[in-house]
Amino acid sequence: MTDVFELSHEHEQVVFGNDPASGLRAIIALHSTALGPGLGGTRFYPFASTDEALRDVLNLSRGMTYKNALAGLDLGGGKAVIIGDPRTMKSEALLRAYGRFVQSLHGRYFTACDVGTFSDDMDVVARECDYVTGRTVAHGGAGDSSVLTAYGVFQGMRASAEAVWGEPTLAGRTVGIAGVGKVGRHLVRHLTEDGASVVVTDVNADAVLRVREEHPDVRVVGSTETLVSERLDVYSPNALGGALTDDVVETLTAKVVCGGANNQLAHPGVEKRLEERGILYAPDYCVNAGGVIQVADELEGFSFERAQHRASGIFETTRRVLELARTDGVPPAIAADRLAERRIHDVGRLRGIYL
Repeated sequence: MTDVFELSHEHEQVVFGNDPASGLRAIIALHSTALGPGLGGTRFYPFASTDEALRDVLNLSRGMTYKNALAGLDLGGGKAVIIGDPRTMKSEALLRAYGRFVQSLHGRYFTACDVGTFSDDMDVVARECDYVTGRTVAHGGAGDSSVLTAYGVFQGMRASAEAVWGEPTLAGRTVGIAGVGKVGRHLVRHLTEDGASVVVTDVNADAVLRVREEHPDVRVVGSTETLVSERLDVYSPNALGGALTDDVVETLTAKVVCGGANNQLAHPGVEKRLEERGILYAPDYCVNAGGVIQVADELEGFSFERAQHRASGIFETTRRVLELARTDGVPPAIAADRLAERRIHDVGRLRGIYL
């Protein structure tokens, strides 16, 4: 039997929501509210077990604490998962039941979109809940947060290119993108406009077709395994987490890894092996913070221009992380953690737990 307290010893609060009538089974995890209420998306996914869902929401919520802190937001780290297949289980009743579940935390957690949920879903959740971001533009929201997620990843990639090749551009470089759904699709556009050659793969044939229709020069390969064995300058994981396994790291020819996926390191120690192989890893939660910056801006009354300006700061943040990594002699993932933890300590001690 899983010991929830043992698994979540870093977390402030883990809440389970159950509504048999609608089929809702959800978990909300609040890792830290030292900087403010926890903000993080809702993942609707057919987890194989409650234990798998719990581990995912704990990892993701911890990542949001660090992401929000490093992005300079006055927000803590939270995340939610809904257990089930969104293609068959998603309904108005379930989403509204979920909204009441979020509402029960009285503002300690703000939800938004993630894998399996979209802005239209957040509009439904908001019919029962005051603590929702990432709503549609028609309802005064920020809309699809993948737009600025991709923009931020591109800025992080530019900073990484500068660190490795001396110029903040991907022009003339070959970039491999694993996953061209929400984020990857927008990233392809930024890269092609910058003059990069792009190679993509995705398990969803429709997503690949859409990218090819928009960008005919993009090359497609059949699998992630094939992609990582290609001659690449940059590898960009943009699907689910755990992309950087030992086998992938040993296979990669790329000099930079920079992508939008969360929790890319398959296990602790992978970041050191990347460094040993001379591969610069731009920490995922540093470069993919554009989405949370976008939806957080909604809390002030959304302005896309203001949010994009803030997301452009990911270029300088990535620079700071890479410089600290160089001066401290540590992998960039550890340097990013140090910068985030410094802000949580310095600012968070003034606040304590958010009520």
